[in-house]
Formats: sequence, C-alpha cells, structure tokens
Amino acid sequence: MPRERIDPDEPAHLRDAAGTTPPIDRYLPADDLRGLVRRHWVPVWSLPEGKVSVQRVLQYPVCLLTVDATRAMVVGPTAGLGTRELSGSGWTVGTLLQPAAGWLLLGRPVAEVVDAAVPWEALGVDAGFVGEIVGLMAPDPTDEEAQRAAIVLVEEQVRRLLPLDEEGELVNRIVDFTETRPDVRRVAQVCAEFALSERTLQRLTARRLGLTPKWLIQRRRLHEAADRLRSRSTAYDLAAVATDLGYADQAHFIRDFAAVTGMTPGQFAAEPRPTAE
Repeated sequence: MPRERIDPDEPAHLRDAAGTTPPIDRYLPADDLRGLVRRHWVPVWSLPEGKVSVQRVLQYPVCLLTVDATRAMVVGPTAGLGTRELSGSGWTVGTLLQPAAGWLLLGRPVAEVVDAAVPWEALGVDAGFVGEIVGLMAPDPTDEEAQRAAIVLVEEQVRRLLPLDEEGELVNRIVDFTETRPDVRRVAQVCAEFALSERTLQRLTARRLGLTPKWLIQRRRLHEAADRLRSRSTAYDLAAVATDLGYADQAHFIRDFAAVTGMTPGQFAAEPRPTAE
C-alpha cells in the first residue's frame, strides 16, 4: 500500500541560524503501525563545498530510527536542543516513533539512551536491510518511489514489535494529551486525567520515555513558542506569548526558552525566515 505523503507543521524543527533547511519529504506509516510510528521523513541535501548547515530540533519525547548511506541507528530522546551538522550531499530515511515504541525496541528503559544513539546491530537486530535501502536511495534519493520502497523496508523491522502492549498504549495517550491540550500546565492535571499518582506517572515516563511529566509540558510550551515566534505578527510581543503559554511572567518564559535553545526568544524571532536549500 503506497505511503501517503504529508506536509505537517513542524514546530520542533528550528532549522539553522540562517533559516535554511534541506527539502524534506514526509510520509504517514502503514495503518497497522500507527501505534508505533508517528511518521517517516526523508531529508535530501546538497551543499556547496565548504558550507555547513547545523540543523536544530526541539525533539519530541520519542526515539528515532535513522538509516543513511553507511548505517542504521536508534536515536534516543534529546532532553535539550538536538542538532545535526550537514555538509556535502546526503540523505536520511528517518522514522519518528511513537512514545510506546522505544521500550519495545530497546528492551530496557528508554532513560538509558536519552541524549545518545546506538547502532541497530547493538540491539541484536539484523541491519542487513541497510544495504537494500542504500541500493534504492543511492541512484536518486529524491525519487518518491525509492523513498516509499525504503520506508516499507524500515516498517518491516518495526512491525516485529507488534502487538502494542497495554502500558505502551497508555503512554501514547498520556503524551498525546500533554501535546494537544494547551490548557494542561501542571503535572497534577495529567495525573487526574489518567487516575495516576504523581509517583506512578513519573516512573512510567522515566521507563518508557526517559523523561519527566514536567518535561512533556515544558516541551509542548516551547514548541508552541517557536511556532508563534516565527509569525511576524507576534514575534516581538514576548509578554503576550508568555501569558498565552501560561508562564508566570515574561522573565520566566525567556529563561525557559534560552535554557533549552541557547538563544533568547527575541534572538530566535529575529532570525531569517525558513527557506529550503
């Protein structure tokens, strides 16, 4: 079944400091994998000699699968700002997993791979399919049919994690709740929604996500902030953005944003608007 191409808003992707990003094709997963995979993405880049683009991402609370011309990796959640340096020409077939998938893939708490990456082979998985993906992508990585065929090969590996366990379904619902409800500003609200004690919720997110419930709420706020700051109509009204996101005051918002991104909201808002390479 052909994978559907999508063009979602990506508040997590901050691009580089010049506002540039490589062209990225995105695809929905197969229907039976929706509990394990959010989407696939395929960036393809070709930069002039000597040019380097450092892409910045406020990652979601999930693990990633990445395949390029040399290897397949499992990338754990990034607690702070994720960066990737691009140069020359290249491509990646990436898979953004659901929160439930990390534990199933790793066979251990996701906390052990936060801010880290491990080769697929280290998990006892046969990574022989990497050669097949390279064979598909190398002739023309922009070819949509090649991208779809490569994604099918990745999904064959992910499908081995089925069926999704009950705890995994719960953590998927918890993350969806915190990401889609702007009115959720306290951990106590998450506990009440799912009838969990704070200690139980903390243990669950540590095991399945490697992160805290507070982190989930903070990251959604930062995604919203980045999205708003890209708009010329609100980019410099920092007090209004802070209020809308539920911060106690503008200073708290600025500290929070700067601690994770390494720049103030004003500096981020003043950067060039995003363009494709």
